Amino acid sequence: MLKQRVITAVIALLIFALVVFVAPPIVAELTIAVVILAGAWEWSGFLGGASTPRRIAYVLFIAVFIALIARAWPDNVHVVLQISLAWWIAALMWVFFFPTRIPAAARWICGALVLVPLWAALVMLYQAAPSLLLFALLIVWAADVGAYFAGKQFGRVKLAPAISPGKTWEGVIGGLLLVVVLCVGRSFWFETNLTVLLPFCLAVAGVSIVGDLTVSMFKRTAGLKDSGSLFPGHGGILDRIDSISAAAPLFALGLGWTGLS
Repeated sequence: MLKQRVITAVIALLIFALVVFVAPPIVAELTIAVVILAGAWEWSGFLGGASTPRRIAYVLFIAVFIALIARAWPDNVHVVLQISLAWWIAALMWVFFFPTRIPAAARWICGALVLVPLWAALVMLYQAAPSLLLFALLIVWAADVGAYFAGKQFGRVKLAPAISPGKTWEGVIGGLLLVVVLCVGRSFWFETNLTVLLPFCLAVAGVSIVGDLTVSMFKRTAGLKDSGSLFPGHGGILDRIDSISAAAPLFALGLGWTGLS
């Protein structure tokens, strides 16, 4: 399983590098939109039935929001990111009360709150600098990798057993420690103020965990282990972007605060 996960991750990273650093901007931005709409297709499986008309309707639902924001770009993008931040704070509170009943209407709206700001944040970061987009993703990947290996080796205390039984507090600590290493390296290499960079990146890594747990909460409600099977060993699109969905909007919103932009 680990070998399969590594191979899939390497291939995905190569494709990501080609799209973000080699392809024309229009290709990169269209690719981001396609990924988000693929996530919408998978989210439609949480809506109480996976019929094709329902799936198409939900993809169009998300596409309309993206189109509206794109037409007003970039005037309202910070409002979208601020709404996203409020949503993830509410989602953190929600996680503490799970299992709870999630009405169908709430699933439609929550999917938009997860996916639409993620699209806005990824495009904003890409337009600011592809390297900033890469760094935001590296924070999430470092937190995930550190959590995976620390959890496997030392995991004892469950983080949220009703939502994701495999996650542990030891894994969280391991993930945050790897983020610290990443931040120290970036601070040294680019001469960034570590006293500002480190707490900011730890906050981004912390909220990425909320994103992971929130999407897992909806998967549990729908009776699904994975959102899809596109990536061997990794699940579907949502399984890969759940952490990023919470982390990227906070990172994009914080660019001005930290001086990274």
